[in-house]
Amino acid sequence: MYHPDVRVFEVFDADGRSLALYYGDYFQRANKSGGAWDDSFVDQSALLGTKPVVVNVLNLPRPAAGHPALLSFDDVKGLFHEFGHALHGMFSNIRYPTLGGTPRDWVEMPSQFNEHWALEPAVFAHYARHYQTGEPIPLALVEKIRKTKTFNEGYATTEYLAAALLDLAWHTLPVDAPQAQVDAFEKSALQRFHVDVPQVPPRYRTTYFSHIWDGGYSAGYYAYLWSEVLDDDAYYWFKEHGGMTRANGQRFREMILSREGTANVDELYRAFRGRDPIVQPLLQERGLVTAPLAETK
Repeated sequence: MYHPDVRVFEVFDADGRSLALYYGDYFQRANKSGGAWDDSFVDQSALLGTKPVVVNVLNLPRPAAGHPALLSFDDVKGLFHEFGHALHGMFSNIRYPTLGGTPRDWVEMPSQFNEHWALEPAVFAHYARHYQTGEPIPLALVEKIRKTKTFNEGYATTEYLAAALLDLAWHTLPVDAPQAQVDAFEKSALQRFHVDVPQVPPRYRTTYFSHIWDGGYSAGYYAYLWSEVLDDDAYYWFKEHGGMTRANGQRFREMILSREGTANVDELYRAFRGRDPIVQPLLQERGLVTAPLAETK
């Protein structure tokens, strides 16, 4: 059914071949679920002859009539994130649809990777302009945006790690383990992992950690941070090889985005990167180390 909020784009490949349909549903509505997500109406499959039909859904503030939608940088990052998911779906090039299942950490890798380009100068110059004059955003303000990326990251990283390790502690208990007293088990687990820091409690305590009990993240809450290890390391491959070039993008498309389910994901990543992922790019991006990275090729 047609809805005036939803925009539909036909996506073409470089050779003019129709590749996919992309639906964008960006603005808040009273009857719409909150948050932002990506989904597919049709998945790509060479066997079935189907092309992907994907949708990005956000809840951006609706502009007043006759005025443009002005976005915060967090809104922009959300757009880039969800479009990274969309690219993963639109560039899919697999034969058997049953091979399309994607591990949770690999689901978030392309979306988080795509966020890096929101501040890429060549990209930023296209959208970060005054809505009335067209004047580009001042460089001093761009630098302030960059600095906000590393603000309070020590706290944020520690609270996330504590919650992820607590999740693993609960879900690695043997089936015959005696019933644990929740508070005592939680304290013991945090001490065992050396993250029992009173000033930085876990993001979610056991008794309200809904993600791992009924939210589908059982023993998998770590995945977003592990995805960040992958996406930052992949981004640094681009930095080491000339940045945002068409050849680099094509390589990422062919070796990562198009191949989900066709091989083990660690094999796909190792073939792209030439080695296993390392944590140093994540530490650099989060501002937890300041020394330049050594050559990682």
